[in-house]
Order: sequence, then structure tokens, then C-alpha cells
Amino acid sequence: METEKNKKHIKTVAGIVTSNKMTNTITVKAEKRVKHPRYGKFVKRVTVYKAHDEGNKAVQGDKVEIVESRPLSKDKRWRLVRIVK
Repeated sequence: METEKNKKHIKTVAGIVTSNKMTNTITVKAEKRVKHPRYGKFVKRVTVYKAHDEGNKAVQGDKVEIVESRPLSKDKRWRLVRIVK
């Protein structure tokens, strides 16, 4: 029962793989749209995540879903859940 409660707080992000040149690591670019505080126009913001990819399954250009996890290295805080397309 506790695991079901904890699953509600796990962050998931969808993005596009921009690099898979590292061993067991992919770089994922996630894009979000935020409203400009003064002008009200929607602006694109990009965040780059390093995610753990066991087995090097994802290739550049794939749309993937990543989930937050414990720190795996200096920069890696995410891991690959599934390849969407």
C-alpha cells in the first residue's frame, strides 16, 4: 500500500533523445510552454536531462519517457522507462 502512495509523487517527463554517445546514458531534451509573466505570450523552454539507459536501447531522435530516480552519477538523476516512438 505504501508503494502506491509513493508512486503518486514520482515525476515523469517525455522528451526526445538528442544524444546516445555515452555508455548507458542518453541525453533527453524536454520542451515545455510557459506563459510570459508580463506579455502573456506562450514561450518555449527547453530542459536537458541525462537519463540512465540500461542496454543502450534508445537512439537519437526517439521519443522517450523518463522517470526521476536516485542520483546515479554527478549529473544523472533520471532513468529510461520506455521508448514511445
